[in-house]
Amino acid sequence: MNLKTTYSEEELVYLLQQRNENAFSYLYDNYSGALLGIVNGIIPDKEIANDVLQNVFVNIWRKIASYDPSKGRLFTWMLNIARNAAIDELRSKGYRDAQKNQPIGESGEVAGAVTGPAVDDVGLKKVLGNLKSDLRVLVDMSYFQGFTHEEISRALNIPLGTVKTRIRSALLQLRTMIQT
Repeated sequence: MNLKTTYSEEELVYLLQQRNENAFSYLYDNYSGALLGIVNGIIPDKEIANDVLQNVFVNIWRKIASYDPSKGRLFTWMLNIARNAAIDELRSKGYRDAQKNQPIGESGEVAGAVTGPAVDDVGLKKVLGNLKSDLRVLVDMSYFQGFTHEEISRALNIPLGTVKTRIRSALLQLRTMIQT
């Protein structure tokens, strides 16, 4: 039994590439919540989102050898896998067919129907695209997905003070972008 409770990103990647199951369990325990938040942001159906999340971790396990730390952080790489898997699911024929068969509720709305983002979110998300990816992820997790700073710190394996500083920096950059 492995008693280690934390890994540096380098250690974690190395162990995953060595097919260490304890490292994979650690990865799942520490990142599944954040990745599920990404998937749920695209696919509101909780059951389908959980299925997509399982496929995401299978893909991470299969593709870990292709991860290149010089191109970005492990979480950013995994986030892209999760987002792409969710988008692929959303575009799939099976998902579209399942949405057509949703019951109509008393209010006349289709259960689980995606109504799209709020109008205010569209412009803000467009501006967010101008932030560096590491800052964009923090703002997205904090303000769009509802993670606390402590949860972000644990999920991304970043010190709490660094999370707060980066979010503040991102917000200042956003304010500047919006005012210009």
